[in-house]
Amino acid sequence: MKTWIMIGQIVTGIVLSGLILLQAKGTGLGRAFGSVAYHSKRGVEKMVFRSTIIIAIIFVVLSLLNVLTF
Repeated sequence: MKTWIMIGQIVTGIVLSGLILLQAKGTGLGRAFGSVAYHSKRGVEKMVFRSTIIIAIIFVVLSLLNVLTF
């Protein structure tokens, strides 16, 4: 069982790294050409943001399971 947890942890770590790299680095594409004081996430940007949070939670849970199983 511990092997499957470790494989899941590796896969979620790779997916999490990819999702983090997909996110914009400080500003969204819409704010790059204009000075908008407030920017809300829409469409794909919102989906990537929420997916990052969900995958991060799954990664933490798998890490805790990996430590707690003998």
